[in-house]
Amino acid sequence: MNDECALARNDAPDPEPRGCLFALSQPPLMLFLGFIGFLLLLGAVHDLFLL
Repeated sequence: MNDECALARNDAPDPEPRGCLFALSQPPLMLFLGFIGFLLLLGAVHDLFLL
């Protein structure tokens, strides 16, 4: 049996669905969430200390 047949047979989907931790491991999503968190932090610091 050659490797191409073995690869084609093993392409079945994973039995476990990918969850939230897989989504959070994506760099664009983490950059976006980090930017939103930074804006929230900036607004909170502005409200608390710079009035």
